[in-house]
Amino acid sequence: MSRVSLNPALLLLVLLLFAASLMAGKAWVPLDAWWSGDPRWMIIVELRLPRALLALVLGAVLGLSGAVLQGWLRNPLADPGLLGVSSAAALGAVAALVLGVGSQWGVFAAAMAAAMGAMALLAALTWRAESPAAFVLAGSVLASLAAALTAFLISVAPNPYVVAEVLDWLMGALTDRSFADLAHAAPFMLAGAMLLLITGRSLDALTLGSDAARSLGVDLRRLQALVIAGTGLAVGAGVAVTGVIGFVGLVVPHLLRPLVGARPSALLVPSALGGAALVLGADTLCRLVPGAGEVRLGVAMALIGAPFFLALLLGERGRSWG
Repeated sequence: MSRVSLNPALLLLVLLLFAASLMAGKAWVPLDAWWSGDPRWMIIVELRLPRALLALVLGAVLGLSGAVLQGWLRNPLADPGLLGVSSAAALGAVAALVLGVGSQWGVFAAAMAAAMGAMALLAALTWRAESPAAFVLAGSVLASLAAALTAFLISVAPNPYVVAEVLDWLMGALTDRSFADLAHAAPFMLAGAMLLLITGRSLDALTLGSDAARSLGVDLRRLQALVIAGTGLAVGAGVAVTGVIGFVGLVVPHLLRPLVGARPSALLVPSALGGAALVLGADTLCRLVPGAGEVRLGVAMALIGAPFFLALLLGERGRSWG
């Protein structure tokens, strides 16, 4: 399927899943409730519409950032969590919850401050190094440090209710998210997405190698700065309002790459649409699980992504042995 025909197909899929997200749940609400006088239309307006919009934007930036990172690092196993920005944002949110700054704005501000700090530290550690290896190592160090500090904060939390709240948040979910959450996060996520989208031509040149890309006029340090800033803003803001939701940036580019080819720039928009479709669909299914509650979106994505990642590893190992 060509990119010209793939993007409209993905867009149609996103629209269908968006409509399904508005209707589906423990209580099904038809879309005509908006104009038929059905009192259940408030469920759509107050609960499901902001949740669906947040799922749309979050999935798009996660899919897009995964495609950019895989192109930049020239590694098909790269994921937005690789930078440590997700872990840092989670650390900031957990710190706010443990310290009692549990308001909606307080948690978001702390998570974004930690994400921005991680971006600055990552840029400082890798600014003079054009090699992707330094980028990966610095991100791994940040992720490990943030995870360790998060575990420390959980262990010293003042009471079990705070621990329960923290663990619930870390599992990642779109439950009970409001227009205020969307208003906090969307500007940062959209700004990050714009920075990532302009990396396309540079990523294409980079497939020829660093020296060839440099000879074609690509500023590798500028490209690295765009990747760090774009991923940090987009993923950090998403984590700040939803908790940690992984594997979207890993799964979506892999599913779409056979359809669009190996050129990184051709994968960016389809990955954004595919990520939006995946998160919308997964979040809808989370609500349809039998029982009083619902499965957390982060847990559902881990159940989808972990076997997929294992299959990729086994495939890579099989090719290397062959």
